[in-house]
Amino acid sequence: MKIGVVITASFCTLKKVLIVLKELKENGYDLYPVLSNKVIDYDTRFGKAEDFVREVEEITGKTVIKDIVEAEKFGPIYKMDAMLVLPATGDFMAKMANSITDNAANLAVKATLRNQSPIVIAVSTNDGLGLSAGNIAKLMNLKYVYFVPYGQDDFEKKPNSLVAHFDLVIPTIEQALKGKQIQPLLKEYIK
Repeated sequence: MKIGVVITASFCTLKKVLIVLKELKENGYDLYPVLSNKVIDYDTRFGKAEDFVREVEEITGKTVIKDIVEAEKFGPIYKMDAMLVLPATGDFMAKMANSITDNAANLAVKATLRNQSPIVIAVSTNDGLGLSAGNIAKLMNLKYVYFVPYGQDDFEKKPNSLVAHFDLVIPTIEQALKGKQIQPLLKEYIK
């Protein structure tokens, strides 16, 4: 099973992303990583960009796709069974919901949609119940788009924040490949 994996800049979840990538590999998925510019360029308190890129390449066994020219090939050349966006930031979802493809991450998704393959979105945004809510709703209504179940991760300190249940990525992909949204979609988030 060939799965594209778009990784966007929800920096606080990137360690969890590595765990999910390892699980996917252990379950026999052939992974094709695409990183957003921010993940490639920014060192943060959560780690150095260059270290994260290296770890993704070691886990997947593939060179990270970083530019728009390579990402376009997901349509005609790299035909994926599904594309996973893990994590999906509010910025990424806003661009996707409004058909803006100015970077490798968004173009990889758009190119995969051209083949009518499922797109699986694992939300991670501090603004999911704020301005990003409209974009999430718009994406939920698109054909071939499926969401990993999600919930509020800290409703007291971050009342608008949403995070996907990363432990449900594989079951969500399995259901998306059958054309079904895994349920329940909204789940209490327990740290």
